[in-house]
Amino acid sequence: MNRKHDLILLDLDGTISDPISGIARSINYALAALDFEEVSEGRVAKFIGHPIDETLAALSESESSNLVNQLVAKYRERFAAIGYSENSLYPGVREALIDLHDKKVPLAICTSKRSDYARKILRIFELDGLFRFVNGGDVGTTKQEQIAQMLVKGQITENTMMIGDRSIDLAAAHAGGLTSAGVLWGYGSREELERENPSRLFESPEEWHILEELTKQGSGHRGRY
Repeated sequence: MNRKHDLILLDLDGTISDPISGIARSINYALAALDFEEVSEGRVAKFIGHPIDETLAALSESESSNLVNQLVAKYRERFAAIGYSENSLYPGVREALIDLHDKKVPLAICTSKRSDYARKILRIFELDGLFRFVNGGDVGTTKQEQIAQMLVKGQITENTMMIGDRSIDLAAAHAGGLTSAGVLWGYGSREELERENPSRLFESPEEWHILEELTKQGSGHRGRY
């Protein structure tokens, strides 16, 4: 018998939208500003979904927290102005999300990027009204910590399902006692996701229709939004 879920918690980058252009250009803007060599989109792709401070520390090969903070500040200078808009929805995602919302499936966002950036991206695609809340990260905060904080606040419960495209999404869900599911159109490979033993892997957004059945008895979530 399928476990019934009270909320579907979705990652943003690599799950709902493809952010590679804006993130890569903003990273290279930051690297160039501090005299580092620019990097390819292919190299940046490996870090999509990870906190930006971890990404910039790895790409700059720096262990200096002061330098990484400077890089983050330069990155956000461009990302806040234009980088967030250099983003595209994955085919079928918009239709699938609207369908779930229309069928009263409770949805929310958990992303490593700041919540204000996430909301701006969702507004571009006119999807912001579909979600009960948007939980964003910040420098020094892991996705596992984000989920732990939401559990303490009562925004989510152990009956919530986390859906993402990277192993960090699934591992964070499991650490909090949540069920996880992976998507195969983002930046994590099937092998990466299968190592975390997700409850299921979605081949396309059209397969999200099953979430109506998985939440049918759990839509009475009483968390504080």
